[in-house]
Amino acid sequence: MVDFLADNNLCGQAILRIVSRGNAIIAELLRLSDFIPAVFRLKDKSDQQKYGDIICDFSYFKGPEYYEGKLEAKPELQDLDEEFRENNIEILSRFYLAFESVHKYIVDLNRYLDDLHEGVYIQQTLETVLLNEDGKQLLCEALYLYGVMLLVIDQKIEGEVRERMLVSYYRYSAARSSGDSNLDDICKLLRSTGYSSQPGAKRPANYPESYFQRVPISATFTSMVIGRLRSDDIYNQVISIYMGITVNLVEAWEPYKAAKTALNYTLDSANIKEQATRYAASMESLRPQVQQLLKEGFLREEIILDNIPKLLNCLRDCNVAIRWLMLHSAESAYDPNNKRLRQIKDQVLNDSKYKPKILFQLLLDTAQFEFTLKEMFKQMLSEKQIKWESYKKEGSERMTELAEVFSGVKPLTRVEKNENLQAWFREISKQIESLNYEDSTAAGRKTVQLIQALVEVQEFHQLESNLQVCQFLADTRKFLHQMIRTINIKEEVLITMQIVGDLSYAWQIIDSFTSIMQESIRVNPSMVTKLRATFLKLASALDLPLLRINQANSADLLSVSQFYSGELVSYVRKVLQIIPESMFTSLAKIIKLQIHDIMEVPTRLDKDKLKDYAQLTARYEVAKLTHDISIFTEGILMMKTTLVGIIKVDPKQLLEDGIRKELVKRVAYALHKGLIFNPKAKPSELMPKLKEMGATMDGFYRSFEYIQDYVSIYGLKIWQEEVSRIVNYNVEQECNSFLRTKIQDWQSVHQSTHIPIPKFPSVDESATFIGRLCREILRITDPKVTCYIDQMNTWYDLKSHQEVTNNRLFSEIQNTLGTFGLNGLDRLLCFMIVRELQNFLTILQKTILKDKAVVEVFRTLQGAVSPVQGIVANASKVYSSAVAKSQKIWGTYLEAIMKVGQMQILRQQIANELNYSCKFDSKHLAAALENLNKSLLADIEAHYQDPSLPYPKEDNTLLYDITAYLEAAGIHNPLNKIYITTKRLPYFPIINFLFIIAQLPKLQYNKNQGMTCRKATDPVDWPPLVLGLLTLLKQFHSRYTQQFLALIGQFIRSIMEQCTSQKIPDMPSDVVGALMFLEDYVKYTKLSRKVGFRTIL
Repeated sequence: MVDFLADNNLCGQAILRIVSRGNAIIAELLRLSDFIPAVFRLKDKSDQQKYGDIICDFSYFKGPEYYEGKLEAKPELQDLDEEFRENNIEILSRFYLAFESVHKYIVDLNRYLDDLHEGVYIQQTLETVLLNEDGKQLLCEALYLYGVMLLVIDQKIEGEVRERMLVSYYRYSAARSSGDSNLDDICKLLRSTGYSSQPGAKRPANYPESYFQRVPISATFTSMVIGRLRSDDIYNQVISIYMGITVNLVEAWEPYKAAKTALNYTLDSANIKEQATRYAASMESLRPQVQQLLKEGFLREEIILDNIPKLLNCLRDCNVAIRWLMLHSAESAYDPNNKRLRQIKDQVLNDSKYKPKILFQLLLDTAQFEFTLKEMFKQMLSEKQIKWESYKKEGSERMTELAEVFSGVKPLTRVEKNENLQAWFREISKQIESLNYEDSTAAGRKTVQLIQALVEVQEFHQLESNLQVCQFLADTRKFLHQMIRTINIKEEVLITMQIVGDLSYAWQIIDSFTSIMQESIRVNPSMVTKLRATFLKLASALDLPLLRINQANSADLLSVSQFYSGELVSYVRKVLQIIPESMFTSLAKIIKLQIHDIMEVPTRLDKDKLKDYAQLTARYEVAKLTHDISIFTEGILMMKTTLVGIIKVDPKQLLEDGIRKELVKRVAYALHKGLIFNPKAKPSELMPKLKEMGATMDGFYRSFEYIQDYVSIYGLKIWQEEVSRIVNYNVEQECNSFLRTKIQDWQSVHQSTHIPIPKFPSVDESATFIGRLCREILRITDPKVTCYIDQMNTWYDLKSHQEVTNNRLFSEIQNTLGTFGLNGLDRLLCFMIVRELQNFLTILQKTILKDKAVVEVFRTLQGAVSPVQGIVANASKVYSSAVAKSQKIWGTYLEAIMKVGQMQILRQQIANELNYSCKFDSKHLAAALENLNKSLLADIEAHYQDPSLPYPKEDNTLLYDITAYLEAAGIHNPLNKIYITTKRLPYFPIINFLFIIAQLPKLQYNKNQGMTCRKATDPVDWPPLVLGLLTLLKQFHSRYTQQFLALIGQFIRSIMEQCTSQKIPDMPSDVVGALMFLEDYVKYTKLSRKVGFRTIL
């Protein structure tokens, strides 16, 4: 009969592929369960208010027109809906594909059963498949995996969340219009069951059977599978159904009378006591046995070969005891609100005298014993044939030599010639030589006969009198015995060990022992070497989901292997994280001693003060703490490079990652806590908190500098990489609020699974510390309450005239957050400028240009000033009339322009600080960047003069890459940046001209300070005003700027013409203001002064 799993057996391969897919689907569901967007849970009030109208459950299907109508009625809701779609469609599609694969799985299984029934597979029916051992197993697995899938979905992805995700996918995808879409069937299968995994939640009626019945499965098939399983006994009331997902049968079987009755004997108080005391006694007796076996040098090859059954029994007993005690003591197996379960748990714990540390120690010893035994057995298995052939050769040669001894030719003391014995020993030699390794059964039988023959020849021929002959015979018998032992080394023993040592049931429960593991490592870092065996034992759990995938040669093998291996490696990292944590605790003490207690020894020192500076107690404490750090490092490095699943774990890399993780955790927390500001504090808390934060960061930096040699890591490299990652990640998250398509954590290049940057809840409108820092700077430099003096790079309070802050602020940020912090702050300001400009243009287009009266003012003025090369008649009246009629629009206009100008000033200060520090700290980098920038600009300019010259192609990222470097080095001018794309706007030069002349009466010229505000009650700060307007004009075509400047020039000429004709001796203040605007415009844009003169003339 053809093997059921053979490649040419279509029936076997079909069910094997289904089962393989089932394991892959479960892995994908478990993987995705960690990536459910939090917004679909609608737990926060803010989420409910914001997204409540666009996230719906299955009630949507009762009246989709109603829901869609609500959205269409509100443009802002439509905009939010579109933004939500852009941000979530990718992850929704991934979830939908997983859900669809579950439905497809059961459809394919049903189709397979129909094909069996209809005779599609020749000579195969459901009955014949169930008679085959592999077929029976695969059919049971196929049904079982479907149940696991549904339970995993219900436990990991709540019913309401599933419904909301499916509805969102339906609304946002093209599936709703696809004729062959099975979305309806998927929704029916995965609609909410009412089940909740929360402790104490009530179980829904008819759950889970009603859930399992949503897609009907052949009743005949189900009953036949149950018949196959009915003979199996149940020894436990707590079982693992798949990769550590535990179920307590007391609770699970409560609604089923027959099953409940069957379980009652197991749950009898006397029976629980018997089981618990038996396993407690078993654990007590097994611990010394295993410890004895683990003693150095005890497990030798001959001991293993002579005691294989005994060793396997010991291993089996250990694993059975561990399994029972771990499952029945697990917190997750008992609902704390169920009185009966609480009683059972208390009885189990009391009767078994449960002590988690002792159970963990047994697990540790068993894993070590199992690992040692496996490794030795693998070694023996690999050398089996070589050793067997070696023993055979030695035995054959001994017999040949004895044959020669009895020939009388070879001299041996007192051995007479004996042709019969000579012939007999020669024949025995041939017999030994003829033994065939491939036919182990026959060879073993024949070897036993040869040993018996050698014993008999010694007795019957009185050979005992010759010691040398006896020795030869004894050696040969020994070699033959070794051959029998060696031939009994079989792979089945390793398979048995693998089955017996399965720890998949503890895939989740093991986490309850994490604190014990970590405490053991903290006390004795060398414990890591023992834990290695436990981790490898846990890795054996991967065999369960991968077996069928591997057998089916499925492409899912790598993906599923990586998922489970990654989960296990994450757990290994979690356990071993205690080492970096302990190191940093010691490090904090060292830094405290070095900063506060230990005095720096001067270069010249009086001998009578030597004792004072020695500070032996403090220095001894530092030495002791440093030694502790070295011991921790040594502990983790003792763990050899280990293959966990398919991921290689290098202990040195593990240590470095652990140190990085702890550094990131502590630095991120310090930045979060240290940069929270009270907006009502006077004076601002900004500088004191930055100095305090700078000292904290310096402490971390110094600690890294101190530790690097003791733990053999590149401290400065790690410091710079991780601090830059923290800052860049927080900038990215802060900028998300300005982006339509958000960057999720799993999409971020700065976030990492192994070394995660923690997220903290918001304390104000900002999402992160970088946002709080930026908004605090904007608050204290607000143009409404401060005046910026450009020549001094300082902000003064408008009322008190006291200094608020100056450019030293940016030096302090550089000291605290480094170049990354300043650069991140600059990037955030860019996003804020973009938002401000977009809002401004929206107001301009939707409010100002929609106001007919105001537009009429613009049109009238445009007619009055044309042509701009001329002089405006009756200028004062024309201009003042236009300003007065449009006065209502300038408040909002001024606020937006000033905000942009304020942020541009900050960007300039940041660029100056970055450029200064770059030239000071990295003069060669600064020079190289400046030269490269100049040469690139020269080449681009040359290309536009002569298009035949080279220019970077579209796929060349040189310009993009160099821009990032130039901005980080402060080699750029923020005022030349294009922030937004714009369209042509009517009257734009006129609007801006009117705006600037409307502000001039609020300002006055001071020859020491330039243009300043006349009244503190009507604040207008000149530099932000000029820079804001300059930035706005830069976003449009240059002809708008030319027209605007021409209007300013015409204004100056017209007013001066009127003054001359009226013989007014002094230059009007508005003209002075306009001239100052042109002066500053030329200065900030770095244009020639001739441009300004041409504008006026």
